[in-house]
Amino acid sequence: MSIEFTAFPRTTEGRGASRRMRRAGKAPGIVYGGNAEPTPIELDHNALFHALRNEAFHSSILSMKLDGESGKVLLRDVQMHPFKNEILHVDFQRVDENRKIHMKVPLHFVNGEVSPAVKLHEAIISHVMTEVDVSCLPKDLPEFIEVDLSELDTGHSIHVSALALPSGVSVATRGKLDPVVATAVIPRAPTETEEEVAATDEAAVAAAAPVADVKAGDKDADKTADKGAEKKGDKGAEKKGDKKDDRKDDKKK
Repeated sequence: MSIEFTAFPRTTEGRGASRRMRRAGKAPGIVYGGNAEPTPIELDHNALFHALRNEAFHSSILSMKLDGESGKVLLRDVQMHPFKNEILHVDFQRVDENRKIHMKVPLHFVNGEVSPAVKLHEAIISHVMTEVDVSCLPKDLPEFIEVDLSELDTGHSIHVSALALPSGVSVATRGKLDPVVATAVIPRAPTETEEEVAATDEAAVAAAAPVADVKAGDKDADKTADKGAEKKGDKGAEKKGDKKDDRKDDKKK
């Protein structure tokens, strides 16, 4: 699939000129490489913004129309505003059909739901890599590389060497001999840590403290009531004793 876009020569440079260009709905850029000098360009901002949402625009040979001529380029860099949906600058590289290029190509994972790891063991498939750096001639550049997960089981992984690469395409591993692309992991049941157990114990103690205070208050109230009853009993006994003594004294008289 060939993706085409239109660019226009840019005659002004500098931050001020770039700001004015963005206010006018344009995005500044540059195209370099090959046998020609770097050429400043400008593009329609909205058209470029929507094109960048297409995955293939980032990993395909693009056809750029400039000054009535068409040339093959690769998207090399996009600078975005930190918090606005605004393109600050874009870089393209000219393509030589006879020279190999290095390009990051996305990985598309398929058949994960029918793999033994998922169907039999309810494992989770971790995508360790989402893209690979490939080397090939421009005509052989794939839009994506498919990763078949249908045979993946727990305790096993898929490595770069197992990828089905198109003819003429090789993967640059950059130091690692055979990096892992995807692996199946069985999720572990959550366990309480010592900190969580301690926090639970503290919460239980805190919840039990008011109950203990209430019980202690009830006991104190019972003791106070018992003491009051004893005092009343003593006073009543004293009064009865006094009355009996008075009667004895009257009889003696």
